[in-house]
Amino acid sequence: MSDEQERTQTTAEAAEATNATRNGARPGAIWPEATAVNADGELTFHGRTAAGLLDEFGSPLYLIDTDEVRDRARHFVRAAAQAFSNSTTHVSFAGKAFLSKEIVRIVTESGMYVDTCTMGEMRIALAAGVPGRRLVLHGNNKSDAEIALAVEQGFAKIVVDEPDEPARIAAIAHRLGKRARVMLRVTAGIHAGGHEYISTAHEDQKFGVPLVPAGTDAAVFGVLDHLDDVTPAASNARMAERRADAANATDTADAEKTRPGDHLGEGRELRYDVRYPYDLSHEEVGPTDRALAEAMTAVADGPALAVLKDIAARHEDLELVGIHSHIGSNIHDADAFIQAAKRMMLLRKTFYATDAITVPEVDLGGGYSVAYVPGEDSMDIDAELGRLAAAVHDVNRALGMPDPAVSFEPGRWIVAPAGVTLYRVGTVKPVHLADGTTRTYVSVDGGMSDNIRPALYGADYTALLANRRGSERTMLSRVCGMHCESGDIVVRNVQLPDDIRRGDVLAVPVTGAYGRTMASNYNQALIPAVVGVSEAGAHVMIRRQTIDDLLALDVSD
Repeated sequence: MSDEQERTQTTAEAAEATNATRNGARPGAIWPEATAVNADGELTFHGRTAAGLLDEFGSPLYLIDTDEVRDRARHFVRAAAQAFSNSTTHVSFAGKAFLSKEIVRIVTESGMYVDTCTMGEMRIALAAGVPGRRLVLHGNNKSDAEIALAVEQGFAKIVVDEPDEPARIAAIAHRLGKRARVMLRVTAGIHAGGHEYISTAHEDQKFGVPLVPAGTDAAVFGVLDHLDDVTPAASNARMAERRADAANATDTADAEKTRPGDHLGEGRELRYDVRYPYDLSHEEVGPTDRALAEAMTAVADGPALAVLKDIAARHEDLELVGIHSHIGSNIHDADAFIQAAKRMMLLRKTFYATDAITVPEVDLGGGYSVAYVPGEDSMDIDAELGRLAAAVHDVNRALGMPDPAVSFEPGRWIVAPAGVTLYRVGTVKPVHLADGTTRTYVSVDGGMSDNIRPALYGADYTALLANRRGSERTMLSRVCGMHCESGDIVVRNVQLPDDIRRGDVLAVPVTGAYGRTMASNYNQALIPAVVGVSEAGAHVMIRRQTIDDLLALDVSD
């Protein structure tokens, strides 16, 4: 975005906030529902002023509107159930977004499971009183101790992330005399963010097991968008086998004798068809059926199906409960989810064709977007889950498979809009730019140690003067932190009142996800407290770090 575009955008944001301030209303759609501006121009949360909260709990300060978290969690659970009305749905809260015992209790009381990926997250969830059957363990590098705890506590799912992991989990479960419930994470070749997605056949990343072999042409999946003319005569994966055998036959008579059930490719035996398990080799096979057979053959030769076979072979120690896909973050619509879901349903169909095993659940992961600045897009959960549900049902009907249970893993969508970070203003420094304009650097008492996302991802935020009604004249401003880094920026460009001064309070919305959870002690800054606000009042959820905490960790002489 150019400087001129940024000035236009930030001026529009300022106008929206100014109108709200004058009207005593919510300052914009990106703020928690219970946020308002009082008659004195002060920002309030459930009636508590921003300045009053800082006076009581210190600065900087993370606020989490716990009523908002509860409402959003219930909304997602309800939207999933309504969209997939003919299937079982599970919704897990992605604890990496923000985790505390109170948040765990709120989301589980709202009908959610909780995803964890470290011993710390597991222990916090268990300490909140949540039973293991409502917890999930992720991670690309799980320790034996983490796996053992998940098995001992009876976690709902342990998500297998690499080919050797089933053997490790099975050995630990066997030693403990228990059966572990596992789900395989698959990289489906879809990577998404915003409105864009990339479709490939194979991904170069640390997570999951590839769906198809390296070098596979992604065009093989094109048939999944054109399944309308799949015929009852299709024996699906067996068709590729029949065609290959027929091509190698020495004469027409030998070709006539070719039947499904022989070996395919590298010894894979594709024997089952959910629609027509009897021999239909005499039927004419159409081009769509052949294309589907080619896609299933690619999947049958892929690493993911090999791992599923390994899990199934260890059935005494492992229970295969599903397959899992996660395609990206902050995704605005269902398009990429639909493409990934189709590939996951193809894997499920192929596993039935090779082993007569129907995978019961498909987890489509997280990544549902929220707006961080006024005018930015966010996912309409109700509409987009409805589109996704229709696509999942249609592809399974075309493939001749029953619909699976479907699960989701929202994190950001649940907590990000419920969070606001409050800062006190320090230095205010105008800097004259080469184009003749001026940008004012407004320094605050936090920065990249409490919100690394602008520095790490170039993430955009906005800010409001929160402790008084400022001047109607605004100035182009950059809110920066106190750290020894030029990239220590909280808000890159925002219009703030031109009378902003030391001691004022700034509020930055949509910080409930990946703020506190990614906080650091850079420059030995203390990590702020997290305060829960609701209709019931305000209380400390996670206390502020102290100098004594820092010194207690330093045990050297």
